[in-house]
Amino acid sequence: MSISSNGNQTDVVVIGGGPAGSTVSALIAQQGYRVQLFERERFPRFHIGESLIPETYWVLMRLGMLEKLKNSHFVKKHSVQFVSSNGRQSAPFYFRDNKPHECSQTWQVVRSEFDQMMLSNARECGVEAHEGVRVREVVFEDGRAVGVRIQRPDDSQQEIRAKVVVDASGQSGLLMHKLNLRVWDPILNKGAIWTYWQGAYRDTGQDEGATLVLQTGNKQGWFWYIPLHDDQVSVGVVGPFDYLFKRAGTHEQTYLEEVANCPAVEQRVSQGKRVTGYFATKDYSYRSTEVAGDGWVLVGDAFGFLDPLYSSGVLLALKSGQLAADAIAEGLQQGNLSASQLGKWGPAFNEGVDRMRRLVCEYYDGFSFGQFVKKYPHLKGTVTDLLIGDLFEDRVDSVWEPMESLYQNGKVPPPFWNSGTSPEVAENKVNELILPEGYQP
Repeated sequence: MSISSNGNQTDVVVIGGGPAGSTVSALIAQQGYRVQLFERERFPRFHIGESLIPETYWVLMRLGMLEKLKNSHFVKKHSVQFVSSNGRQSAPFYFRDNKPHECSQTWQVVRSEFDQMMLSNARECGVEAHEGVRVREVVFEDGRAVGVRIQRPDDSQQEIRAKVVVDASGQSGLLMHKLNLRVWDPILNKGAIWTYWQGAYRDTGQDEGATLVLQTGNKQGWFWYIPLHDDQVSVGVVGPFDYLFKRAGTHEQTYLEEVANCPAVEQRVSQGKRVTGYFATKDYSYRSTEVAGDGWVLVGDAFGFLDPLYSSGVLLALKSGQLAADAIAEGLQQGNLSASQLGKWGPAFNEGVDRMRRLVCEYYDGFSFGQFVKKYPHLKGTVTDLLIGDLFEDRVDSVWEPMESLYQNGKVPPPFWNSGTSPEVAENKVNELILPEGYQP
């Protein structure tokens, strides 16, 4: 293995080419700075997280992605609907009813295609994106990140010097692991098993692309039901880790047991044909104690991962990428690449994530959207704002006290940061994606 050090310099290095990495790199490159992005895989590659929510619109607009999405074959999404354990459906939450703007129509995407579109767009913005290149480590000098050491496909290594290093490495969390920053959520310890069906039931008209969230009969978990193009539907069950993965049997057996326990899902998939094996992920929600340091920033899943109940993953990736890009560009212009400058967006972003996390905890604690809207019809719009992803304004906090009044057990979910769960306690919790044997993306 050869190692070269030719003094290669750039303004910004981005680790990872997913939605967070492609966003932050593109927006910085748009400002005229040199950005090098290193992605260890070659696109297209499989990824879960297929449902966008409307607030992604504003970042996608800045990226120049809207026309590409409008011209794509991705299914259009106008709403989300909830189905209770007894099969009772809530009224659809139509996004446009609350915000009559084109942003209220979004998409159900196949992530292998969407992520490749995003990375190609970053290249069009001037990003030097390298696939099949692994970042082995972030280089620090005197406590400041000054670059990365990469390994190319031929096993040669090279040090790339940079003014700023952005970690968008996903759940592997290169810097989070190195600096011991990960804190695991003590409540949201979930897992998921899913597969893809062709010809399964889907609504028509404006409801064809709706995301459905269906509670299982025993209330131990819930299903997502996401219509995709090519007449496919992504159908997955989410439940407590121990409940899904510590019972006897295969992933297939567990999945089919849960389908049988949710007649609303069983009826919908009965007319379809399963077209892939069974995927599984053992996901633990987590967050980093820091969003940035001197010369480095975390974005997307490299900063935190939240339970996928409300499809917030891509929004949080794009939003963190946008906020980080603006702070980095400002810092480069001012010659200030300190932790306080690069992470100035962190507190407001964390407040938004806290709001989505609280809404997730409300659901797991027995919250019913149908009952809530019936009792507080004037707050349906505010709830819809949260489902849209409008997480960063204080006005949405008006829903919490009324929601708490509906708790069956009167318990309020504890704040994440008061959990007392340290990275050392939960270091053995590794997020893991299990692909079906022989799966080809």
